[in-house]
Amino acid sequence: MFLYKIDEQLSLKLTEVSDAEQLFALTERARDYLKEWLPWLDFTTDVEDTREFLTGTMKGYAENKSMTTVILYDGEIVGTAGFNSINWSNKTAYIGYWLGHEYQGKGIMTKVARALTDYAFNHLKLNKVEIRAAEENKKSRGIPERLGFVEEGRIRQGEWLYDHYVNHVIYGVLAEEWAENKGR
Repeated sequence: MFLYKIDEQLSLKLTEVSDAEQLFALTERARDYLKEWLPWLDFTTDVEDTREFLTGTMKGYAENKSMTTVILYDGEIVGTAGFNSINWSNKTAYIGYWLGHEYQGKGIMTKVARALTDYAFNHLKLNKVEIRAAEENKKSRGIPERLGFVEEGRIRQGEWLYDHYVNHVIYGVLAEEWAENKGR
């Protein structure tokens, strides 16, 4: 089992089907909060949907195409984060994440994104890490900005959210830049 310890309180654990009940319960508690920025909530209506998601993430990891982890804070699942996809040809990983609303404001996701970026460069030997966020999602955009990622551009109407499109902002950092700045 993959377990990546970030600090005394925070770790990343590779997803397992046994995480389904706890992850679905967190999703239920945060549903209204998450729905503002995440398009998959209407397709996650019971614990079986979460099991299917976890099965898919495990398959992606086994095929070396992605790496999804649950975020453990004091041993409790508080969200997910990982590489939604890894492009081995271009040596680029694309980070995605979400966190239960009651865990916001503790610096958790900034530490998680820093750890994933370190892992991408130091263990996977990739050249670039990207994070995309909805243009109006200031909290999510703050994470790559705090970590020294460069704003590389915008994708107009990059995602359909239930009843409207949102623009996406793309952030990236290169291995050489990360080594220079040490993730700030």
